[in-house]
Amino acid sequence: MKQRIVRGATALGGAVLAAASLGGCATAGSDSANWSESGLNAEIRRTAYGIPHIKANDYASLAFGMGYAYAQDNVCLMADQVVTVSGDRSRVFGPDESTEVSFKRIKNSESDPFFRAIIDDDALRAGYAQASPEARELLRGYIAGYNRYLRDTPPAQRPAGCRNADWVRPITAIDMFRLAEEKSIQASAGALAAGIVAAVPPRAAGSAKTAQQAGAVDVASIDFEAVNNDLQLLDPPIGSNGWAFGKEATTNGRGLLLGNPHFPWTTTNRFFEAHLTVPGKLDVMGASIASFPIISIGFNKDVAWTHTVSTARRFTLYELKLAEGDPTTYLVDGAPRKMTPRTVSYAAKLPDGRTEQRSHTFYMTEYGPVLSMPSAGLPWSAQKAYALRDANRNNTRSVDTWLDIGRARDVAGIHTAIGRLGIPWVNTIATDREGRAMLADVSVAPNVSAAMLKQCAPAGDSAALAAKLMQGTGMVLLDGTRASCNWTVDAASPVPGLVAPNAMPVLVRDDYVANSNDSSWLSNPSQKLTGFSPVLGPTEVVQRLRTRVGLMEIGRRLSGEDGLPGNRFDVPSLQAVLFRDRNLSGELVLDDLLNACLDTKDADLSDGCTALRKWDRHSNLDSRAAPLFREFWMRASKIPKVYAVEFNPTDPVNTPRGLRMRDESVRTEVFKALKDAVRAMRTAGFALDAPLGQVQAAAAPTGRIALHGGEEYEGVLNKLQSTPVSDKGLQVYFGTSYVQTVGFDEQGPVAEALLVYGQSVDQQSPHAFDQMAEYSAKRWVRLPFSERAIAADPQLKVTRLSQ
Repeated sequence: MKQRIVRGATALGGAVLAAASLGGCATAGSDSANWSESGLNAEIRRTAYGIPHIKANDYASLAFGMGYAYAQDNVCLMADQVVTVSGDRSRVFGPDESTEVSFKRIKNSESDPFFRAIIDDDALRAGYAQASPEARELLRGYIAGYNRYLRDTPPAQRPAGCRNADWVRPITAIDMFRLAEEKSIQASAGALAAGIVAAVPPRAAGSAKTAQQAGAVDVASIDFEAVNNDLQLLDPPIGSNGWAFGKEATTNGRGLLLGNPHFPWTTTNRFFEAHLTVPGKLDVMGASIASFPIISIGFNKDVAWTHTVSTARRFTLYELKLAEGDPTTYLVDGAPRKMTPRTVSYAAKLPDGRTEQRSHTFYMTEYGPVLSMPSAGLPWSAQKAYALRDANRNNTRSVDTWLDIGRARDVAGIHTAIGRLGIPWVNTIATDREGRAMLADVSVAPNVSAAMLKQCAPAGDSAALAAKLMQGTGMVLLDGTRASCNWTVDAASPVPGLVAPNAMPVLVRDDYVANSNDSSWLSNPSQKLTGFSPVLGPTEVVQRLRTRVGLMEIGRRLSGEDGLPGNRFDVPSLQAVLFRDRNLSGELVLDDLLNACLDTKDADLSDGCTALRKWDRHSNLDSRAAPLFREFWMRASKIPKVYAVEFNPTDPVNTPRGLRMRDESVRTEVFKALKDAVRAMRTAGFALDAPLGQVQAAAAPTGRIALHGGEEYEGVLNKLQSTPVSDKGLQVYFGTSYVQTVGFDEQGPVAEALLVYGQSVDQQSPHAFDQMAEYSAKRWVRLPFSERAIAADPQLKVTRLSQ
């Protein structure tokens, strides 16, 4: 049936609404036999920038509307990810093509067996059977909404990315379970997918390879920096700024929040703006992560919250001692345990068009799958193997957790919600209308104490390896030969083996809390959080530049020294602080570089320093020579002992700083970095003093959109991660994605936000780049939350769905 859309609203907010009721019924797959798609009714009201405000009388109908709205904007993205988590990419796209798993590219021939072996469909079904009725209704409705869109939209009318594609299919309950599981394990098994697939038992005893494998690992020869860069566990590319202010730090004495996640601009980790309302039960707005039928970061009338990627570990590795002559049998307390082989099959499309069946065998232990990463000192040899225990495997608690967050009435309610341990790998930062601010790293983490880390460190040569892995990559390696080294079960934890909520870092204050992806240690420097297991993150270590510049900016605002009126925060001042795009690395090192250039005879150095003298030490569109500095500091920041003033744990915000130009070896490397940056800019075809907006821009159908913001290593709060400069400029692919500022007044929340890349992945959609233009101009979008504000929106479009 053709749907009818009603447009328009009166100036007083009384919209004239009428729409056809869309009938039809779904054909459920075997996995959704008990997930009826009948009796669903939802209203989708789209306001400016295509933001859907979905209203229904029950949770299933609410998600029905959300699934439909999400498919309208992102059906190709959703369908592609369903192919991924089903382990079907090799059949659809070919085994040698690649996909993104946990923010890294791997071949389809690795992705398919990984997902088929690691995702336990039966365990997920059992877990979701224990979820709340509301959570199950949300999942039921979302499935129905997505499938309804497919029925309403013929294949030839779908977006170009999947038009007439036979791999776009209706989804079932198990598809939703798998999609959620993929998100949960992104900081654990997903990040190690290639190593898990690579695990193959060593050759038979007596071969030359086995003799070599049996030797001790040379820890000194391992390039832990390269391993860390590959795994991206210690310094993941994704990140966020989360600031919450209480009544002592705001102009009106109510809570105020900044939520600024830095997530991919592609793939299913994109955010989607939405407003979800079940009258009398739920009224929450913000952004959902991809296909989730809930709000991940957002606000209601009483609270606002955001998340930042946490430093807590989500898995541990276990070193296994193998039985002599049998590399698939390991010993625990001297007793043999046989590994369980698990063989999965998948189809692969060949270049000649034929399809062949392939298989891969994984080896499972009581801890989890065996993996092999020789580059990290973790090969599967005749004597040792390594297994992964994943704290987030079969985490079916997330939907209920975020639903409860959305229904919370104060920060205490949010604290209670996250206590079910459904948050996979992020901190929670929140505030409420009464003016309380909270940071809580209450998330999924293995219960391994500091004492246990010492007691259960592997013996012999592996002790040094374990220490280096923890320090250099963030991976925890424990002795798997002792049952006592398995995770501690705490009766206070709702999930056996996980750290109990009351043993995790939580800070509630009336001034502020802040996090930019370092540990909770410096959430507020006046009350440092210490005494927790290293598994939850380090203390007294160098902080990332974003953490430092954030605490500097908050301090300057509260002391009235930042040039803005007053000495407290409100929505305008909070936005001004974020989007002033202060570049801390430039402030820390540029003077020393320019002084060292004064007597140079080198033309490249002279030209480079001449250009950098024009730079305002910000990452704004008109900041001249900002791209040149980025290219320089991308190289120079990696020079050992580059700073003149070393890190001081008693002054972590202001150290390290300066360039160690009196050290000849450092001076030589710094100058080389500048010369290389000069050559890179010239090779790319840009002037050395080119303004940032000329070089860093996105290609939209309507033309280039210049982008302000800077890199992680530059210390710019408004983080944008780009490729090195080329003739195409600086191409952004990560960074500020959904960003919100939320305060409260007598009427309710005052929320302004931007979804930088827009609601839709379809480049022909009017909502693919519309908010990016606003971001470029630093214009924030006021979010209509009240019924009056929604009805008053001049771009209001209403669709009513029924099934």
